[in-house]
Amino acid sequence: MTFANLLDRIGGVGTFQILHSLLLAFPVCMVACHNFLQNFTAAFPGHHCEPKPGLNGTEGLSYHDLLRVTVPTDERGLPARCQRFKEPQWSFLNFNGTLPNITEIETEPCVDGWVYDKSVIRSSIITEWDLICDLRPMKQMAQSVYMVGVLLGGAIFGGISDRFGRRTVLIWSYMQMSVAGSLVAFLPSFPCYVFFRLISGMTFSSVLLNTLCLMLEWMPVKGRTLAGTFIGYVFTSGQMVLSGLAYAIRDWRWLQFSVTAPFYLFFIYSWFLQESGRWLILNGKTDQALTNLRRVAKMNGKLEEGLKLTKEEVISQMQNEISNRKSSHTILDLIRTPGMRRITGCLMMVWFSTSFAYYGLAMDLQKFGISIYLVQFCFGAIDVPAKFVAALTMSYIGRRVTQGTFLILAGSMIIANIFVPIGRLNIRIKCTTLILSVICIYYMNITAYRQFNSILVILQTGMGFSDMNARVGSVVAPVIHLIGDHIPILPAVIFGTAPVLSGIAAICLLTETRNRPLLDTIKEVEE
Repeated sequence: MTFANLLDRIGGVGTFQILHSLLLAFPVCMVACHNFLQNFTAAFPGHHCEPKPGLNGTEGLSYHDLLRVTVPTDERGLPARCQRFKEPQWSFLNFNGTLPNITEIETEPCVDGWVYDKSVIRSSIITEWDLICDLRPMKQMAQSVYMVGVLLGGAIFGGISDRFGRRTVLIWSYMQMSVAGSLVAFLPSFPCYVFFRLISGMTFSSVLLNTLCLMLEWMPVKGRTLAGTFIGYVFTSGQMVLSGLAYAIRDWRWLQFSVTAPFYLFFIYSWFLQESGRWLILNGKTDQALTNLRRVAKMNGKLEEGLKLTKEEVISQMQNEISNRKSSHTILDLIRTPGMRRITGCLMMVWFSTSFAYYGLAMDLQKFGISIYLVQFCFGAIDVPAKFVAALTMSYIGRRVTQGTFLILAGSMIIANIFVPIGRLNIRIKCTTLILSVICIYYMNITAYRQFNSILVILQTGMGFSDMNARVGSVVAPVIHLIGDHIPILPAVIFGTAPVLSGIAAICLLTETRNRPLLDTIKEVEE
């Protein structure tokens, strides 16, 4: 008898599982908004130097002519972004065509500030703190710091959840996101913004990890694939919700607060969530587990079955799992035995390459040259058919084959995209969107896969560790883009090679978990 059998006995996938999943889903939608938020709050608007004030002879000039004599133009014929003439070039007013060579004319930095094009990006951290020209790398630094927070959250909150429970950590995480997100919105300095984005990143990991774990531990075996798919669609909807909110709310501070405020509500109702009965039993809290099981039975219309359960019966039926559970587990358990080393090593590769390739493509929407709101919505919308395909292949083909095949396919497509001419922007956008859809398929698949390749007694530790490897990939991705400034072809080669190698490893080393129950002990893994 396992805990999954107990769930089947008290109603299987019933009213409790549906309501419980819905309550856990809303926060996932909003953390998805936080994850992609900097695409909008840190968007670069068009800008150029403020013309030198107080110049004699400029009173009757149009603004266009004023720029013509005070600000040089770039290779596209637009006002230069980071320099201006030291002295007005009145002779430029006499040229009707291309301006003469200006390399010999003395220029200076934008000492009087910048003028921003607010027709699309009305407000962002870029315009607020002038993070342009010499400070332009600060945007990528802020995103990397957020991803470091996501990495730390996976490493820290996974172990804390195994020790103190999934519900407890979720309650804390909702409050932490509420406070950190609000402070990001209203504190006046860039260092404060970066620090509390780091805290928000930590919370992002905690919410996703504990939501998945709490949902799946209350879900019978047959409903777990559907539950994982459901959470995937919720995360996808968050991306589309963000594009709509960002389009409607153009001030970055109010946009930040609008995606944070719902967490105050989530914090309030999280007190009514039920702690994982399985975790309670294996941590010696059988009385509370029995109480929770009876509540679930009542909601599922199986009250009589719930009342038949006794403390002694629950303990005896799960005695094998309880007796094999160590008093303390650490991250070293993930590599202590041959079977765990094989699984852990392979999942490390898969998670790193998955996140590495995804964030390498999806976190700089402005490079596509079209509306960032439309691109964000499309990237979310493409997830819908992608996740449907993932659910079908996981259910009927299996997780191992699905994972490996789509990893190899995505990597191959990234490399093939190198040969699409740079000038064919429409083709490149379509190819990138198709690549992202494939990545979404194996992202969802590996999210479900790690659940079934981790054992319960260190489930959150294992999920946290795999998530940490994913976040290392997301932190490294911007560095690879910097290499592209010197060798343009190299980032795509790296982003494509990593998934191909991981896909081969997944097919060769992972075991199939389709229609198999979640394992409870290290001994079961080795057997």
